[in-house]
Amino acid sequence: MRCKRRDFVRDAQAMTTKEKPAAAPRKGATTRAKVPDEIKQGLERGELETANLMEGLCIDFDVLLQHIAPRAPRLVEEGIVRRMKEAGGHLADWKAHAQHPSDTVRGWAAYRLAAAHPSDVKKLLRAMKTFAADSHFGVREWAWMAARPAIAGDLDVALRELATWSRDADPNVRRFASEVTRPRGVWCAHLEVLKREPEKGLPILEPLRSDPSKYVRDSVANWLNDVTKSDDAWVRALTARWLRESNTQQTEAIVKRALRNLR
Repeated sequence: MRCKRRDFVRDAQAMTTKEKPAAAPRKGATTRAKVPDEIKQGLERGELETANLMEGLCIDFDVLLQHIAPRAPRLVEEGIVRRMKEAGGHLADWKAHAQHPSDTVRGWAAYRLAAAHPSDVKKLLRAMKTFAADSHFGVREWAWMAARPAIAGDLDVALRELATWSRDADPNVRRFASEVTRPRGVWCAHLEVLKREPEKGLPILEPLRSDPSKYVRDSVANWLNDVTKSDDAWVRALTARWLRESNTQQTEAIVKRALRNLR
């Protein structure tokens, strides 16, 4: 059978427009001293994303800030979290930097957003979703840390808002809902109410107990592990019920990780 000309043209176009294989992600250096000079310079010009934490730690924030906000003064805070917040305060508008090529700058923008809505947690969270869903792991971490103080200040409203995030199609958004409400958390103040009354977090946790994403499952397990340090009986009872009601590999993985310090 002879090929129709239009079929030949269509197939030829498909061949010429076929996507090229994605480039392999850059493997970050294992120490700050091993970050190549050209990578460090690209990071400090705001042209590159970091490949890992070591690359983020090697950035001179003052150099990067001068490329983003030339009139900004030198930073005075010590510690990376405080310096992220301070740098964010020098941005005129968080929206202008929400899609910046630098993940560090997008992290600053998340802090600038948090500063713009310190007492309106619902408005803050709805705007913060763009950072919660960011493709870069670092931006997602800065996003929840930036939002955490406002959430602590109006926890009940935040929990109601975040309960809908637990059912979002994006695993990064679902993970944010769990991670930002961890009772103990990392590099942040504890949420004392959730240490005393962990049941307040169930509207967020229940939809995630068999989540298909390991990224989400690990956060849920760490949430529960936080509570084992103050109310292990509550965690044991909850995880036993989950295993009865949702006896899946995903639930088993969460339970095993959640109880790791009790075994």
